Amino acid sequence: MNLFTLFISGMLINNIILSKFIGMCPFMGVSTKMESAVGMGLAVIFVVFCASVLSWGLYYGVLVPLHLEYMKLICFILLIAAFVQFVELFIKKNSPTLYKQLGIYLPLITTNCAVLYVALDNITQEYNLIETIVNSIGVPAGFMLMLCIFSTIRERLRGNDVPKAFEGNPIAFIIAAIMAIAFSSLSGLV
Repeated sequence: MNLFTLFISGMLINNIILSKFIGMCPFMGVSTKMESAVGMGLAVIFVVFCASVLSWGLYYGVLVPLHLEYMKLICFILLIAAFVQFVELFIKKNSPTLYKQLGIYLPLITTNCAVLYVALDNITQEYNLIETIVNSIGVPAGFMLMLCIFSTIRERLRGNDVPKAFEGNPIAFIIAAIMAIAFSSLSGLV
């Protein structure tokens, strides 16, 4: 039951976008179309999962035994950058249309603080490997869920009358704020 609670907490209750406001750049930039939101969400899930599990292994397998815990930030950043390059090359080769849709936001996964946040949070919370795996799936799944919900809303807004002053990013930020308020009601659930 503890693992289920950890998963739901990472996905909905402590959602990385709506409660911590981490990863807002791809959230605002890629959420204009559902296809690009799903592609970015899957890429983030893959990168967060792999980078978090490998960084957990690196931390407990190499840095702790050598008493180099202070090097975790640099090591995690290098690990994340390597994974993003791998994902970018893979998507470019296997799905050129998705690669074009994601554009500049795909390499920005490297600097997406959400990826580094999950890797560091797993260490800070002292999760074991199983908890790290569950958290590393739950948090980016919540990220993808919010991208998909937000892209659906933004697609529907394109067909509606929005006052000129609120077109584009202003209405997107208002919607994000309303979503944050709605999901904050889940905070007492777990």
